[in-house]
Amino acid sequence: MDEEKRHEFEVRGDELVKKIKEIVHEGNIRRIIIKDPKGHVFMEIPLTVGVIGALFAPVLAAVGALASLVGVFTVEVVRREEKKDDEPPAQA
Repeated sequence: MDEEKRHEFEVRGDELVKKIKEIVHEGNIRRIIIKDPKGHVFMEIPLTVGVIGALFAPVLAAVGALASLVGVFTVEVVRREEKKDDEPPAQA
């Protein structure tokens, strides 16, 4: 069973598109959430295995337009972490 791992970091508006491209190329990404400094969600990008290339271009155009609105964004990345068979189940 897969588990989710979340990471947050801040990025300047003029670097937002470049950073999103880097994150997507890293792989194992389920979702990217772009927030303003107050935590309001501007955009949530669900990523599936086939969402690369031409299908992703309109999303990057929207991210580029968004980047001009705010100086600094918080980007939350939700990654897919594959659980190894020899690990015991997590206790809640």
